[in-house]
Amino acid sequence: MTHPNRLLLVEDEPAIARSVEYGLTKEGFVVTWVDTGKRALEILREGAVDVLLLDVRLPDINGFDVLRQLRAEGRRLPVIMVTARDEETDKVVGLELGADDYIVKPFSMRELASRVRAALRRAYGELSQPPNEDELRLTDVTVNFSRLTALRSGEPLWLTQTEYKLLRHLSQNPRIPLARESLITAVWGHNAEIEADRTIDVHIRHLREKLEVDPANPRHILTVRGIGYKFDP
Repeated sequence: MTHPNRLLLVEDEPAIARSVEYGLTKEGFVVTWVDTGKRALEILREGAVDVLLLDVRLPDINGFDVLRQLRAEGRRLPVIMVTARDEETDKVVGLELGADDYIVKPFSMRELASRVRAALRRAYGELSQPPNEDELRLTDVTVNFSRLTALRSGEPLWLTQTEYKLLRHLSQNPRIPLARESLITAVWGHNAEIEADRTIDVHIRHLREKLEVDPANPRHILTVRGIGYKFDP
């Protein structure tokens, strides 16, 4: 199992979601954001999530129902419930349904990151300590992110710093669909004034040309229609 740092954020308020996504990304987490319970369950069933940050109030099915269904299916990943109201009833219901922790809005990013790490330690023990994730190996390509070097069949391969950042973020988030906007945030920062679609698409095309055996039919950097891209190792 890889280092458990893949967090699914389920939050229907965009301003809060962007803030949390930015803060936790800076803390080293790979964040995927969705705004409905139904979409959260779809991603969770794919299995590529290590910890769930789940808002109680959602526009379709509430967080309690998402948690209830998750536990009924036997999925044991740690879940932290989030609510805007400090109500004892909500806390009790969430914990009885199998939540691992509970946090009330507004909260500080330091407190949230601490609670997420604590939940991961309880769930995964020493696996929650980051391993060396500096190297990526594909079919005939080896990329070292700390040295900013790449080889293809033993020959040097030139990548820009932006391409290294984008590839690292994709590869640390395997098989999880990432929206173009979240890729912009991860690579350029939260306040980057960049046209998300065109910028990401151009960099993805360049990465495919450099890394894929057949760029027209990529095996590793895949398009997710209507969302963005995902990395398949």
